[in-house]
Amino acid sequence: MTLSSNALNCDRITFYGEHRNLPPQPINLPGTDCLIRPQVSLANLTSFRVGGPAQWYVAPRRREDVQASFEWVNSRDLPLTLLGAGSNLLVSDRGIPGLTMSTRYLRSIDFDDETGRVRVGAGEPLVHLAWQAAKRGWRGLEWAVGIPGTIGGGVVMNAGAHRSCVADILESVLVLSPDGKIEELKPEDLGYSYRTSILQGDRRLVLEATFQLQPGSTRSRVMAATTNNLRQRKSSQPYHLPSCGSVFRNHDNHAAGWLIEQIGLKGYQIGGAQVAHRHANFILNCGGAKASDIFQLIRHVQEQVEHHWSLSLHPEVKLLGEF
Repeated sequence: MTLSSNALNCDRITFYGEHRNLPPQPINLPGTDCLIRPQVSLANLTSFRVGGPAQWYVAPRRREDVQASFEWVNSRDLPLTLLGAGSNLLVSDRGIPGLTMSTRYLRSIDFDDETGRVRVGAGEPLVHLAWQAAKRGWRGLEWAVGIPGTIGGGVVMNAGAHRSCVADILESVLVLSPDGKIEELKPEDLGYSYRTSILQGDRRLVLEATFQLQPGSTRSRVMAATTNNLRQRKSSQPYHLPSCGSVFRNHDNHAAGWLIEQIGLKGYQIGGAQVAHRHANFILNCGGAKASDIFQLIRHVQEQVEHHWSLSLHPEVKLLGEF
């Protein structure tokens, strides 16, 4: 099955539709230092470096700012999009309607030496946490060193590598609903499976997560394992040009990259978007690519794989906006 705009379940763009009465200038939320800005380009906030503007954009730094932002978007009945590091997203050239909320400033790390647990803010990069754990000699996050996402995104997508994933070490997660309710959820509440959870496509925002790690090893041993994982990723995956990481989920019996490579699609290009030579499950922005180029290339790869293998490739990348 190939992607189509009907399968995206996205809200139609309404920048100049029913919300014409919204003021074009930035909005200061009362009682906070939070600023909601109009028409903010998202291209530099995603790892693909493509995409149009957010109708409204906010990047809260405190929990109170998040709650105030939720109240604002609810009072105007606008769509809400949650954005972490933007590493697993393809934003439409037309942009995203409603409010886009970035968690990139919700950062904190708190190691508990007695329990081996670490409580982490949603905006903390997975890579940074992996290195911090390794420097303490704590095992459990060596696999995460090459994943360019945030804790919040990792929890939602069940990020993983090297046969390990978030679900293996997650102790609990704190989420905030748009109605202001804060919940603590356990892994069994999240419906985890390969690269997904019930939080995907949900309006609840991950505030922080607690992981159970394994203290007691030596710093040098964990640092060496972490460094080796990073070296393996860099030797087999392209990091020199903008991408979203792996585009498709692996099939039950074959890796998506292998299926794509075997039908000769390495190097295939549409506009500025190219199937990577080094790893066929990566699509690169070779310069000047549009989101539409990448989207068309995703569809082409799906169609060719289905034609040659009678198999459906399902995207790992999340599509935001109208294509």
